[in-house]
Amino acid sequence: MRIEEWLEARGIVCRQHRLIEQAFVHSSYVNEHKQLKHDNERLEFMGDAVLQLWVSDKLYRLDPPLDEGHMTTFRAQLVCEEALAMYARQLNLNAFLKLGVGEEKSGGRQRDSIIADMFEAMLGALYLDGGMAPIDNILSEVISPHLEHPEEPLIVDYKTRLQEYVQSDTRRTVSYEVVSMTGPSNRPEFEVQVKLDGIVLGSGKGSSKKKAEQKAAQNAFEKMVF
Repeated sequence: MRIEEWLEARGIVCRQHRLIEQAFVHSSYVNEHKQLKHDNERLEFMGDAVLQLWVSDKLYRLDPPLDEGHMTTFRAQLVCEEALAMYARQLNLNAFLKLGVGEEKSGGRQRDSIIADMFEAMLGALYLDGGMAPIDNILSEVISPHLEHPEEPLIVDYKTRLQEYVQSDTRRTVSYEVVSMTGPSNRPEFEVQVKLDGIVLGSGKGSSKKKAEQKAAQNAFEKMVF
């Protein structure tokens, strides 16, 4: 199936076919296909703005209304990298992604950062091609169900949860330490330990320091709470 057929199945008819297809072109693909001049990075810039506006509008209109702090926190959850990659996988969009051979072999098709950027680029292309109507079509499918439960976090921030749990009966602060980094430079794996007063509470691994820290915090939190 081509992306145009995928869109048509959802009632979206695109007019600028090359623009839509460009949304799925990663920079690694352009590097190996010199006849192509553009990847999806500029479209990603546009898509990020469109996504922020759509989500902000929906959050503002919720009834009962949320306060500014809750809206800000909830929006950050809904548009974070992990959430965007989740939406794209839910829609099977990474099947249309065009990657260079090296990036494909290194697992780029399943990498959250690449998939999230592609999703934003698609939104940018759809907005430029047809305005907000196709944006509403796509985002209503994947984000609107989460808007019905603003009290339930979409992505759990275990670092915050762990710190709040520790500070519930002490003023001490946990710390995070990278204990190893393995793998090639374009696909590293970090191992992080979370400590309290020099005692290791948990550890975790991830493709970035932030992800490894979250895994370590989750490991510690679940051991301490459950």
